[in-house]
Amino acid sequence: MPHPPLAPGHVDAPHREAALGDLVLESGERIEDFRQSYVTHGTLDAARSNAVLICPALTATHHRLDFLIGAGRALDPAHWFVIAADPIGNGLSTSPSNSAAQPGMRFPRFVLRDMVAAQHRLLVEHLDIDRVHAVVGASMGGMQALQWAVSHPSVMQCIVAMTPMARTHPWAVLVTETARACLMADPAWMGHGFTGRPERGWRAYTGLINALLMRTPEALASIDGALEAHCWFDDLVAQQAAIGFDAHDYLYQSWAYEAHDVGTTPGVVGGTDAALASTTARAALLSPPLDLFNPPAA
Repeated sequence: MPHPPLAPGHVDAPHREAALGDLVLESGERIEDFRQSYVTHGTLDAARSNAVLICPALTATHHRLDFLIGAGRALDPAHWFVIAADPIGNGLSTSPSNSAAQPGMRFPRFVLRDMVAAQHRLLVEHLDIDRVHAVVGASMGGMQALQWAVSHPSVMQCIVAMTPMARTHPWAVLVTETARACLMADPAWMGHGFTGRPERGWRAYTGLINALLMRTPEALASIDGALEAHCWFDDLVAQQAAIGFDAHDYLYQSWAYEAHDVGTTPGVVGGTDAALASTTARAALLSPPLDLFNPPAA
């Protein structure tokens, strides 16, 4: 997909791609002609020690944590070389929606560790960076940050994982399954792919994910009555349509999201707890008491 429109609060930067050749997946399959999309902010210092990697969330782009980037903010480009890497399947890095060799449902399934492997290749092979100060992410990005600490414990000094899950909670699995059901209920779903954009399916998906899960009753208390609520929802659907996320991409990213467990990392013995205990990087885990997608207990 083309780069979605810039939204208020987005920090613009040149859009870059690293051509990494075939990306061999944990399953043994491969994504052909894989291109890793990313942007950078700031300058790498002479010691190559000030790099920070950002991992975006489910359906998100490299803009996901732009609110942290800027003068005087946590990721000030005057101090940090910030690398925001688009995950596999978000429509900017190689995805079912933009792959010439493996389009749509011909795309191989991937997992979050494959996203991490692609990011690692971006750093080492393309940017010649073998160590970063921190890996930062929210939601699925926070899950990638935890996976980074398990898979590559010596690469970063610390991780900042916001609303992460070390192992996807059954609640989150049911959310993604329901979201897929919304899309697949559309007439555009043919059982083996979508023939076009599932407009009615996306409306139902938006109601679930962007209205009900991302808000609380208190957050919508200022809406005055049913008519205004309907107008608010129509505006939300239009905003999401403008982003242009592809339904095939959602299927694949959500499958990766719900299958995640750091405890199944190759070489780890003892499951999720053992995987977390093996990490050596300092970690800041930020989980609000109420998250309707990623339960704090996970």
